[in-house]
Order: sequence, then structure tokens, then C-alpha cells
Amino acid sequence: MAKITVRIINKLIRTLTSVRSRLTVPDSGSQEYIQGQRVKQWFKDDGDNTLRLNYDLNESSVVFDVGGYKGEFAAAIISKYDCTVFIFEPIPEFFNIIVNKFIKNKNVKPFCVGLSDKTISEKISLTDNSSSLYISDENAISIQLKSAVEFISEHAINTVDLIKINIEGSEYALLECLIENNLIHKFRNIQVQFHDFIIEHPRERMVKIQNELSKTHELTYQYDFVWENWKLKS
Repeated sequence: MAKITVRIINKLIRTLTSVRSRLTVPDSGSQEYIQGQRVKQWFKDDGDNTLRLNYDLNESSVVFDVGGYKGEFAAAIISKYDCTVFIFEPIPEFFNIIVNKFIKNKNVKPFCVGLSDKTISEKISLTDNSSSLYISDENAISIQLKSAVEFISEHAINTVDLIKINIEGSEYALLECLIENNLIHKFRNIQVQFHDFIIEHPRERMVKIQNELSKTHELTYQYDFVWENWKLKS
């Protein structure tokens, strides 16, 4: 009887500890609190189902999905516009999900690489949809990155109607590369999620990129460090 009672008490303690951790209010200076405040307006505006999907696209359009994860964004865009989508996902586990999801759709072109500023092998942390080159993790694996300059040349890409970029800190190098190599004008819409907390001086670097983008594109929506979109000027 005593052993049973001890087990019950220990179970109750673990349960209460778990509940308490879930109810703990994040510190106002923590990453979780700051990002939680940032996304409030985005969710209120239902941005994932409106702003991120509402573009002037059709079946002739070309979309780059950079950071394809499990293909949810690509699936939503294809369902709405039936366009051609190039998906870049360097993590084999997620890449295989994408391949299986779109195996019968010839308009989907998946690549098991990360679109980047250079062609190289790198280590990436495995943290589900937050996997990043900038986070150290004992479960890191080697992935392949592909230079955007090389990819655009090899595939004779003239115009991309929409590029979606969600690559956990690597967006800075990619956009800087496209700007520096005078390729940014090939992209009619640039939907990007800038990340902080994981790289040095993120806001300074973001502002510099935004200033360069403003020379060729105009801002159509912006939620700070959540999502923003730049449309090519007429």
C-alpha cells in the first residue's frame, strides 16, 4: 500500500510540475514573449490564409518555395493557382515528404538543396520547422547548399512570380547574394520571414537589405520579424 501511495504522489508531482511549466508566463524580455507579441496582429489579420497566398498568379506562373519543409505552402499555392513550383528543401526527411506528396504533379520540381549564396556542404540543426545553420545541435546533419546564381543560370530562369523565403537566418545571405549579383529584379514578389535571435546584428542587416530592395521593389505588407512582401516596381 505504501509503495502504491508513493507512486501516486510522485505521479501527481510530475503532473503538477508539467502543468505549472505550461502556465508559466514568459519573461517580457524573453524570445518567446517578444515573438508572441509580434505575431498577435499577424494572426488577427489571418495573414497565413490571406496575405501569404493572395497574389496575381495563374497556371503560367513560376514560384520558388525556399525552405519547403513538408510542402504545406506549396500545396496551398498549387491548389489556388495550379502554377509551377520549385521547392528547395535540404533536409532529406522533409524532402522525401515533399516528393511523396507531389509525386503525381509534374508542375512541382523538388530539390534536396538549400538555395543560398554559395554551393557548399554545411551542418544544420534538426529542430523540426526551426532547423537552422545558425543553431548548434548534437543532432546536426550535413546538407547541400546551392548557389542561387548558379541555379538561375543552369535552369535558365528569367522570371519568378513569387519567391517565399523561410530559412531560419539564411535569408540574409540569399537576399544579399541576389542583390549583389543584380538578380533581384527577376523576382516579381519576395515574401520573406526575417529572423533575429540566431544571428548577430539582425536588424541592421535587415534594414540594409530592405533599403536595397526599395530601389527595385515596393513594400506591400510588413509585420516586423514575422512576414513581409516586396513587389517589383512597374
